[in-house]
Amino acid sequence: MTAKVIIFDFDGTLANTIDVIVDITNRLALEFGYQPTTHNELDQLKNLSSREIVKQSGISILKLPFLIKKVRAELNKEIKNIKPIAGIKDVLQELSSRGHRLGIITSNSKENIVDFLEKNEWQHLFEFVYSGTTLFGKSKIINRLIKQKEISRDQIIYVGDETRDIEAARKSNVKAIAVTWGFNSAEVLAQQNPDFIVSQPQELISAVMALQASEETIDSYSLSNQIFLN
Repeated sequence: MTAKVIIFDFDGTLANTIDVIVDITNRLALEFGYQPTTHNELDQLKNLSSREIVKQSGISILKLPFLIKKVRAELNKEIKNIKPIAGIKDVLQELSSRGHRLGIITSNSKENIVDFLEKNEWQHLFEFVYSGTTLFGKSKIINRLIKQKEISRDQIIYVGDETRDIEAARKSNVKAIAVTWGFNSAEVLAQQNPDFIVSQPQELISAVMALQASEETIDSYSLSNQIFLN
């Protein structure tokens, strides 16, 4: 089977950062003019899209880049305490051993990601780390990656835990796997029409294999048609 380029979101997908990020954003609420989030409200937010959450927060769009920058800086102080998602390392190793190229696209800082990879001895598993400064700019990063590394879109699978991840994959015309162990609920992720929704890290392997098989079936069908038409 043809190997894939599998791109992972970081926060909530590879690393269990959600509680830490909520704590940080609550501390910054007064400074940036929005209401802190309670644990009860957090459960409700999981059923909203990323855009709905930003709208509901009441924070000015103009302040968002500055908030993201501040959250990144605060998260850097906590990165040594951040734990990987349980079971994800074995899956990454398995995917890598099958010849897939792994990378990360994130709105977190590259410095934070590199520190995390080094702490957990994951550096050898990832070919690249791309970082963006906006919440909804991941499709641009995916497109830049495609251009810089000359990768075909049908080779790419994007894996993320938020609606904005699946939205970015769809906008970039690449395959998408949504994971339910991160921020957004399975229900709201399903509304973005990912190719697969998985609830356990080990299920990623089966999802990737299914996407590989589907792609090869399409290629074989196209080749057969070409032969027939000729």
